[in-house]
Amino acid sequence: MVRTFHLLLVWVLAGPVLALENQLRDHPSPYLAMHGNDPVAWQEWGPAALELARKEGRLLFISSGYFSCHWCHVMQRESYRNAKIADILNTYFVPVKVDRELNGALDAYLIDFVEKTQGHAGWPLNVFLTPEGYPLIGMTYLPPERFQQALQRLNTTWQDERGQMRNLARRTLLQLMLNREQVAEVEPLSGPVLQQDLLRQALSIADTMEGGFGDQNKFPMTPQLLALLDLQAAAPNQQLAEFLTLTLDKMAGEGLRDHLAGGFFRYTVDPSWQVPHFEKMLYTQAQLAEVYLRAAQVLGRDDYAEVAHDTLQFVSREMTGPQGGYVASFSAVDGAGEEGGVYLWTVDQLHAVLGEADTALARRYWRMQDLAPLDGGHLPRRGESLAQIAAATGQTEADLAARIASIRARLLAVRGQRVLPVDRKELAGWNGLMLAAFAQAAKRWDDPLFRDAAKRTRDFLKDRLWDGQRLRRALANDQPLGEASLEDYAYVAYGMDRYAELSHDPVDRTLVAALLHLAWQRYQGPGGWRMDDQPLLPGLGEEPAMAEGALPAPSAVLIRLAAHSDAPDLVEKALAAADLARQQAQAEPFWYAGHHAALLEMPGPPAR
Repeated sequence: MVRTFHLLLVWVLAGPVLALENQLRDHPSPYLAMHGNDPVAWQEWGPAALELARKEGRLLFISSGYFSCHWCHVMQRESYRNAKIADILNTYFVPVKVDRELNGALDAYLIDFVEKTQGHAGWPLNVFLTPEGYPLIGMTYLPPERFQQALQRLNTTWQDERGQMRNLARRTLLQLMLNREQVAEVEPLSGPVLQQDLLRQALSIADTMEGGFGDQNKFPMTPQLLALLDLQAAAPNQQLAEFLTLTLDKMAGEGLRDHLAGGFFRYTVDPSWQVPHFEKMLYTQAQLAEVYLRAAQVLGRDDYAEVAHDTLQFVSREMTGPQGGYVASFSAVDGAGEEGGVYLWTVDQLHAVLGEADTALARRYWRMQDLAPLDGGHLPRRGESLAQIAAATGQTEADLAARIASIRARLLAVRGQRVLPVDRKELAGWNGLMLAAFAQAAKRWDDPLFRDAAKRTRDFLKDRLWDGQRLRRALANDQPLGEASLEDYAYVAYGMDRYAELSHDPVDRTLVAALLHLAWQRYQGPGGWRMDDQPLLPGLGEEPAMAEGALPAPSAVLIRLAAHSDAPDLVEKALAAADLARQQAQAEPFWYAGHHAALLEMPGPPAR
């Protein structure tokens, strides 16, 4: 009651407040459009939002998320559609909703801030900034009661102590920037020493029982896996081979993968790869297809190539967009808001679709009997092989295979009637990664399906998102969305480079060179790389090297491409940029795997 009175008193003393309106209704971004009917008066990110905050003396509230994010939907339902919370946000803050897939540089900057000040970060990402754009405090999902209390406390403190809060925000950012800029020269290490350092650090955090890295939730860590596969190819190691095999088998056989339709989920919430966070991202399919293609080659496992083949078939069949590229993602929640609802099966549902005998076979083949079901039912995983079932039942493997094909078709027909929300943005960078995967698959199999998919993606990027002078970030509903960032130039250049190896067309090589030159011109400076060439916030400065995340470090991708180009000026720039990143790459090879790989490819000191 006291807090409510205080807020009312502040409002009365402050005088009339500018009434804001929600700007997101019918936005071409599906994520922003889904917030278009919230009572929160969401503003689009841009100079106008910053100017409004300065003019009104209000804190900026930036909420960043993405369409397929489960907890983003939860917080919208609980808080952003709550009239009391909306009234506080609209009255005392400038609320800004951001699609992280359109404003990747801003999102990465705010994620980094929250990780360094709170110890962890994720989505929905909610950050409060001073009217001048200095980050003040950030948080992820909060239940509505705690979120409302946080808003009230923060506004009260801002009204009483705004000078101190401004100074705190400036000092915090300054310290973070000073920490980032402390780069010392280090002695170059030889190739064998670099390789051993990567192996040592990777194995120190490897889960040798379940595969993958860490002991909580499990992410594919595709940039690191590719670096380790390259290391295994260059310097075979039995311990590394066993760990890679364990990890790849777990990712392909357990809950990370959709065993009915194909494709991979983004990550699992448990350390045993059992329970996925059910969103399917285009970049996940592209990168894991490349990982399994490379693993088939390095580890001599044809079944890994089949995993890649299956994944790419899934993309070409189900993620094709209407504008020439591939859509961004499938949501973690179904049309009713149930997480994983599209992918789960109760025993009663199985009986209704399959009958008793085929239900029994499906439960053995997809292991839907020995594991406890999730809230919505069983998730198919790899179960008994056809050979094992044949031995136990006396049936032939051929007959069982025919039954499994029929069961799969019936289950997918029913699943196709379930509502799966789709983010239909077609993003430049992610389609660049997809182009690379399709091009490499077309070279391996000489398959018209993959060759046509690669050509389609190349044409989409070249004809729809490249205007001869710059890239666009995305298309949605035939409308251009956002400005391209460093990662778009890096990933599109990478995809075009791989496609040029397939097409042997000099036009494709010319485009790769143009993208590389523009990337260096727009995003590289004396202190390193910047994600955005026109940053709106203080602190969006240059970094000597970018760490690997869910996506490859774009700076490392560009360095490696430039180092192998035919342009002497690009080669020279690549050498200088690789050397600038040396401290981080040598100190933390696992977390800077792309830059570490670049050092291995550069001329270095003799072996010691």
